[in-house]
Amino acid sequence: MQYSIVFSSRTGNTAVLAEALKDCLPEAGRVFFGPPGEEALSASLLCVGFWTDKGLCDEQTAFFLGKLHGKQVALFGTAGFGGEQGYFDSILARTKTQLPADNILLPGFMCQGKMQPAVRERYEAMLRQSPGDKRMTDMIENFDRALTHPNQADLARLREWAAALPL
Repeated sequence: MQYSIVFSSRTGNTAVLAEALKDCLPEAGRVFFGPPGEEALSASLLCVGFWTDKGLCDEQTAFFLGKLHGKQVALFGTAGFGGEQGYFDSILARTKTQLPADNILLPGFMCQGKMQPAVRERYEAMLRQSPGDKRMTDMIENFDRALTHPNQADLARLREWAAALPL
């Protein structure tokens, strides 16, 4: 089966996943690897990676997903906030709504990814305005936890997920 690995990566986190996916899937059959592009559409299976923007895939990925018809699609991505499977599942569920109904959606994969320093600075500024705000404290703690992701455990889970793809 021919497949493509298509990804959008603002901070490099999803690119790390895409590279790991490329390394663990067979080279034979891969017709495309890179950012969303028309060349990827010749494959029957598309592994589509994205970064999370406000609880959904990024705009570039949403536009690309809307172009897919009659494909098998496996979504993968990263999210700075979260770290819980339930949150990741909700992102995948919202993202699949960008996909036309004539596609076959395969199980997806998500993990946490580090965020840009400006995000922590914004959280700290908000905490200074409302000292003791538990929500802001939790967001700063999440930011700090995310700094190591995607990590080796995330990549091991990605490889397990990839092994189940119909190639």
